[in-house]
Amino acid sequence: MLDRLEIVEERYDKLNQLLSDPEVINDTTKLREYSKEQSSLEETVQVYREYKEVLEGIKDAKAMLEEEKDAEMREMVKAELSELTPQAEEYAERLRILLLPKDPNDDKNVIIEVRGAAGGDEAALFAGDLYKMYSRFAEMQGWKSEVIEYSSTELGGFKEIIFMINGAGAYSKMKYENGAHRVQRVPSTESGGRIHTSTATVAVLPEAEEVEVEIHDKDVRVDTFTSSGPGGQSVNTTMSAVRLTHTPTGVVVSCQDEKSQIKNKEKAMKVLRARVYDKFQQEAQKEYDDNRKSAVGTGDRSERIRTYNFPQNRVTDHRINLTIQKLDQILQGKLDEFIDALITEEQTRLMAEAGE
Repeated sequence: MLDRLEIVEERYDKLNQLLSDPEVINDTTKLREYSKEQSSLEETVQVYREYKEVLEGIKDAKAMLEEEKDAEMREMVKAELSELTPQAEEYAERLRILLLPKDPNDDKNVIIEVRGAAGGDEAALFAGDLYKMYSRFAEMQGWKSEVIEYSSTELGGFKEIIFMINGAGAYSKMKYENGAHRVQRVPSTESGGRIHTSTATVAVLPEAEEVEVEIHDKDVRVDTFTSSGPGGQSVNTTMSAVRLTHTPTGVVVSCQDEKSQIKNKEKAMKVLRARVYDKFQQEAQKEYDDNRKSAVGTGDRSERIRTYNFPQNRVTDHRINLTIQKLDQILQGKLDEFIDALITEEQTRLMAEAGE
């Protein structure tokens, strides 16, 4: 591990030199690339340097113990050692986690697509609950969310809502929400008080930059149409809504949230780029999964990952068998307990694999 950390530190120092090089400063592509790499190594290098200081302190204390004859001084040195030794173990554990393979998408913004699935109006209402939950969670993280496209129902739910979350490390946390979410509750429309089960699906896509997925203008068919509201009601008579079709993959995206056709096209292009990038990723993941089990949170989107039980105020994550009796708080965006547990599970799996 120490050899690997030395290499990381050397690379970090080299990047600092490169970022001061006028040739790099004038090359926006290299500047962005090196800055991103430096940022990804910064925490590891900082922790490693602190770890080295602790190891040096342990080494000095042990040397003093061998030479020191005074009983009182020996006790002081032993006390220092008893503090430094567990510190060294904690640093080593943190460094083992920091050296684990990182998902290259973790630092990216995300595009989230929530759709009501089985359950009709109740599923659409639940999709609305999930959207609010994610919006509140994003706000608590200091991130910004922006609706791209939605299709609402008369009862106030969403058949589909697509929105973007902008924030450092958004994908690293939100990726665990990928999958089918199930709700068990008595619908407001149900007079008999019977508990219904409905589902909504959540797709979390990392925002793709132009350099990561090349989409040629000739491969995108652009159709314009008039925006419409719930139930097909006309909202305006201008051709501001946009539908993009990526002919090589068949991916289709439409956007009518903005009054400007240009803004709708920009938003739709972000979603299109993310979906095409995701399609390539999913194909690569499927090939990988044929030989090895998929990681937590990156499996089939039809997989039921979580159940929200209203009568018992509980939420259960089926991937890690974790149940929390705080459904009301979780729907207010307090998702950290689940996400932290999923991250820990993933890190444990990766460390086990690294030890194979």
